Amino acid sequence: MALLKAMIKAMRPKQWVKNVFLFAALVFARKYLEVDAWVQALLGFAAFSMVSSSGYIFNDARDREADAQHPKKRFRPIASGDLPIKIAYVEMVVLFTCGLGLAWYISPLFFALALAYFINTMSYSYFFKHFVIVDVMFIAMGFLWRVAAGAVAVNVDPSPWLLMCTGFLSLFLGFNKRRGELILVKDQEGTTRKNLEQYSETLVSELQAITTSGTIISYGLYTIENNQWLMLTIPYVLYGVFRYIYLVNQKNEGGAPDETLLKDKPILFNFLLYVVTIIAVLQFAPKPVL
Repeated sequence: MALLKAMIKAMRPKQWVKNVFLFAALVFARKYLEVDAWVQALLGFAAFSMVSSSGYIFNDARDREADAQHPKKRFRPIASGDLPIKIAYVEMVVLFTCGLGLAWYISPLFFALALAYFINTMSYSYFFKHFVIVDVMFIAMGFLWRVAAGAVAVNVDPSPWLLMCTGFLSLFLGFNKRRGELILVKDQEGTTRKNLEQYSETLVSELQAITTSGTIISYGLYTIENNQWLMLTIPYVLYGVFRYIYLVNQKNEGGAPDETLLKDKPILFNFLLYVVTIIAVLQFAPKPVL
């Protein structure tokens, strides 16, 4: 049972929340009332969750020595020794195979996007994670693959503005993650990433400001392009962004975005209102004025 718990923990189920980006096209394309679309989207979510978990296990296996010195990551199953490295690699292969198999079942194009996402993840782990700024950009690309795959799963074309919003939002989260890591390890003798020393709180603050502006502006333009009544959801986006910045800067959080987003009740309640408002607008609002 201890080994099974370690294997499940190594999959990082909390980080599957990132795969909700696959449902963006389902909602904004007004397919949320179609059962078949939900089935395809959920299968896509499962496929990406397995593929992404295989990548997480691979990253933890490669970084186990550095993670063992990290104040939080040292409790991860591989870094702590709860999950033997050989079993971790077997689990990774099984998850990868099942995930891509399910992706192929959805469609060959979805399979190609899932594979592209995995290659993006692996290239980040092997090479690009060591380059300042580029590392966060590769993390952001992972979210773009998710949104594109979600659109393919429900057979719609993703809006360029939706992809732009996703890109800026993921960059925003990525640079805030770096800021959270800087705050977390500034009193430590070493860091878990070689390129973390090339970041500074001043630099990250400037990048944070740029991506914050890009996120809000691109989302505002997307609401106009999609449905003018969706501008009613802009206050939720503003609050969510500002609340997250507050948690990173004032509460020293953000090093693990998935944990921060899932445990903060104001953000969760704000997200619920956001989704309800979107569905209400798309379902009941009058047609936008052209």
